[in-house]
Amino acid sequence: MDTKPLERFATQARRELIASVEARAAAVLAVGSVERSERGQTVKRLEAEIAQHGQKHVIDKVAYTWFNRLIALRYMDARGYTSARVVSPAQGHAHGQPEILADAKRGHLDTEVVTTPRTREAVMGLLEGTRRSTDAEGEAYALLLTEYCRFWNKAMPFMFEREGDYTELLVPSGLLADGAFLSRAHEVLNAEVCEDVEVIGWLYQFYVSERKDEVFAGFKKNKKAGADEIPAATQLFTPHWIVRYLVENSLGRLWMLNRPTSRLVDQMDYYIAPVDEETAVLKITEPEELTVIDPACGSGHMLTYAFDLLYAIYEEEGYAPSVIPSLILAHNLHGTEIDPRAGALAGFALTMKARAKDRRFFARDVDPQICVIEPLSFAPDELDFLVTKSGDRHTEETFWNQFRDADTLGSLIQPDGDMAKGAAEVLSILDDDLLYGQTLEYAHRVVHQAEVLSTKYTVVIANPPYMGGKQMGALLSQFMKDQYPTGKADLMTAFMIRAQELTVHGGTWAMINLPSWMSLKSFEDLRHDLIENQRIVSMVHLGRGVFGSDFGSVAFVIDNVSAKSSRGVYRRLFEKHVDVRSVSTIEALFSDSSYNRYEVLQEDFAAIPGSPIVYWLSEKMRGAFATGRPLSDVANLRQGLATADNNRFLRLWWEVSDNRTALTCTSREEAASSGARWFPYNKGGEFRKWYGNHEYVLNWEHDGAEIRNFGTEKGGRPRSRAQNTSTYFSPSVSWSDISSGEAAFRRFPSGFIHDVKGMSAFGSEGLLDQVAVLMNSSVAREVLKAIAPTLNFQVGDVGKLPVASGFDGLPANTGNLVETSRTDWDLSEMSWNFERNPLVALA
Repeated sequence: MDTKPLERFATQARRELIASVEARAAAVLAVGSVERSERGQTVKRLEAEIAQHGQKHVIDKVAYTWFNRLIALRYMDARGYTSARVVSPAQGHAHGQPEILADAKRGHLDTEVVTTPRTREAVMGLLEGTRRSTDAEGEAYALLLTEYCRFWNKAMPFMFEREGDYTELLVPSGLLADGAFLSRAHEVLNAEVCEDVEVIGWLYQFYVSERKDEVFAGFKKNKKAGADEIPAATQLFTPHWIVRYLVENSLGRLWMLNRPTSRLVDQMDYYIAPVDEETAVLKITEPEELTVIDPACGSGHMLTYAFDLLYAIYEEEGYAPSVIPSLILAHNLHGTEIDPRAGALAGFALTMKARAKDRRFFARDVDPQICVIEPLSFAPDELDFLVTKSGDRHTEETFWNQFRDADTLGSLIQPDGDMAKGAAEVLSILDDDLLYGQTLEYAHRVVHQAEVLSTKYTVVIANPPYMGGKQMGALLSQFMKDQYPTGKADLMTAFMIRAQELTVHGGTWAMINLPSWMSLKSFEDLRHDLIENQRIVSMVHLGRGVFGSDFGSVAFVIDNVSAKSSRGVYRRLFEKHVDVRSVSTIEALFSDSSYNRYEVLQEDFAAIPGSPIVYWLSEKMRGAFATGRPLSDVANLRQGLATADNNRFLRLWWEVSDNRTALTCTSREEAASSGARWFPYNKGGEFRKWYGNHEYVLNWEHDGAEIRNFGTEKGGRPRSRAQNTSTYFSPSVSWSDISSGEAAFRRFPSGFIHDVKGMSAFGSEGLLDQVAVLMNSSVAREVLKAIAPTLNFQVGDVGKLPVASGFDGLPANTGNLVETSRTDWDLSEMSWNFERNPLVALA
């Protein structure tokens, strides 16, 4: 599908609809408006909403609500699901007014839709000129459109408003104009495009794209994400082939394990067959038991493909085609979402999938199980009404108010299932109370949300929101620390934990997110728990390009069962982390089953310090962590001095007097007695192996007295940090803490003080020669890529590198390598040993 026209259409439509709804709101809210006299209560509801949330929020919400509805109607028009086309010209006409308006102009109104005589009279009066209006056809169409939305409310209440909703007051104006919204929708959403309900998801992502840009611009200014920002900031539409990989290897795989002779496998192009015999299989006796939830369902892309697979399963089991869609929506598919607009689209997409398979589906009275987790809370008098006299008041109040911040926390809220059952019983007794009617309505919603989020499902599938701790508001940040301590660094990792909780024992959860959790220290406890208590079935490491060029992604399937001795299948669909490839290229690499395929024992990861998921290391390299000693046990690895003000204490060596500089001191004592002020300083520097980067000198006069006391002049604490001073002036092997590529290790002679950025290894001369050879080897390079994937080579990371028993037998050619590199360094005027330019020497 070519998504460019969809992107242009959706972004332009958002601007137009916001402007149109804003203008309409101004007219409706004006003193003495017709709406105030004819629909005063609805106007008051609109004003109350604006008072609570602000006018900008309400305008944005209503504009998108109408975008959803108009797109839904256009999709149904294109598919032939409407008796008369609501937003499109009659079939066979490329241009023209919507068919329902053209019919009305000919005197035909569908009385099953336009049910009230008053509305029929108003429409006909406008069209016949007996009712005054500055835009008779536009006003008549607005009335018709409202009636059709009410009509479709019966089949899809989640998408179309009930009568009296204030959005009826704010029907966008100018819909009928040439080149306006409806004509462009007809052109872009043609019959071919509407063959695939996936178009709904693409439109959703493109509609919110400008809002997403606004939110990310705010992040750069250190703004935090709240309830209004989270949906736009975290929405990403998953490419269809990745959806298929996730669904086929979770839902499809679970069915295949229960029906080994099933031919479902013939239509699962992205299925990865198990490599080990699986005995602890969750037993599924009939298709209705395959319960699937997407806890951050967005516009429902995961669920719509799960519908296709479930339909094939039911069909294979011999169910009648006419009953299958209703069974799937009633029993199998569930979704939760915090954005009501996205939730409406998810429900619509599933309804369209069902209608495509069952012509009578709209009459079946079956709604998709999409639960928008809405914020709900109760005042003290309402809690007095709901809380039982014999129960624990604090516990019950906590239950009733647990969704207070649901528009921020969503399905990360973890309700107590037993409390939900007890609350449902309480409500069955209280339901006759008329005084607290609205309270009871909200209480039922709380119980429903609690039931959805406390139920266990056989399969959980998600593309969860991605958001690091720096972007989280105070509420969300504290919630993550309290409820998801091992996944608190990002929303996506909290959803990994939540997915495990939502999955029955022996069930499967599948997800796509960023690969940072596979190796970063902040997720070490998360990895440890996963390796100990879950089974990684398969993983597809996608690299960069799936969601753009700024980050990589990884998709994976995990069983909710402990099986450390099992083997998983891993696919690495890139060669270098910096590679950016198109979605189609990545898909093609996946289709080549031999490309970068690895089968790895899960327990191998546990043997590596920090338990990184480094599946691409060879078996021998992974085994080295279990048999070898960490480098930190072999050599003395240390960070050095942090001056707190390099501009004050550092100089380039040629900027200071030779008479005040000492280049060869071997100890602090010798340096202090030398009377010198300036001493060589190792502060890391550019990529260079074996020798070099001798550029800076440090003011360490009187054993660094000025640096040590820096910040204490007015009674404060020292700002500098003179750490590990016992290693100052000792020979070392050093490296820079940050590199644009691989790390480079250099020998430094005696005489240097090392910086916090110039981290170093210390020991005997012989040991340092061996360390230099080892760390500059290709083996060390590959291991460091695994344990320090961010290219930030801290002492702790380098210290994890395993040293095998043959360490003493490494080649003894360090001296030659260092001398060659030193000669090269001294050929530059940057070196304090420079004598003359080699070109001059040749003259």
